[in-house]
Amino acid sequence: MTTMLPNPMLSPARPQPSPPAPVDVETRALRAMFAARKRVFVDLLGWDLPVLAGRFEVDQFDNPCAEYLVLADTDGTHCGSARLLRSDGPHLLGDLYAHLCPAGVPRERDVREITRFCLDPALGAVARRKTRNQLVTALAEHALAHGIAAYTGIATHAWFEQIARFGWVCRKLGPAGNLRASDLVALQITIDDQTLPGLIAGGVYDRATRVLHRAGDLA
Repeated sequence: MTTMLPNPMLSPARPQPSPPAPVDVETRALRAMFAARKRVFVDLLGWDLPVLAGRFEVDQFDNPCAEYLVLADTDGTHCGSARLLRSDGPHLLGDLYAHLCPAGVPRERDVREITRFCLDPALGAVARRKTRNQLVTALAEHALAHGIAAYTGIATHAWFEQIARFGWVCRKLGPAGNLRASDLVALQITIDDQTLPGLIAGGVYDRATRVLHRAGDLA
């Protein structure tokens, strides 16, 4: 009797696992943003903030109402980013730091709060300054393009002094006083047709090649 060996050409092919779906550049940049926020605000500055999966800094304000401006390379590498929150909804100044505004927290529909202004810690000094200028420029141009009349924010006194010298109109929302560099102050930045000329005169204006704008719901 002749034993018939199975013909491998006739055997049914075994199903192969599907390759993982490629991660698009925007998603990669957003993940890198949250990872950079963790390295900056938790690891370097020591802020007591929630961390997701040991890698990403995400808090209660990263919700469907939040918006993000992200400067990223073409491969999704994070350079700098900022989160924008509506002032007429939940936001840090209104919910956690209202005491910094004795006259009341601005809560208009055309006002946004800048939070998590983040420059990637992997950047060198020269690239860091350039990215800072590009992120400031992106914030100003985003506001002009979307009818935002002002930004609010919270900063250390030392950081406020830098922000106020960029060339735009920036004022404190609380008493000036004699503050230490580390003291927190609330601020408001006016956005109008003089903002970009002011940034240009201040030597800060620098338009980035790639700015990602993502609105809420990052799940």
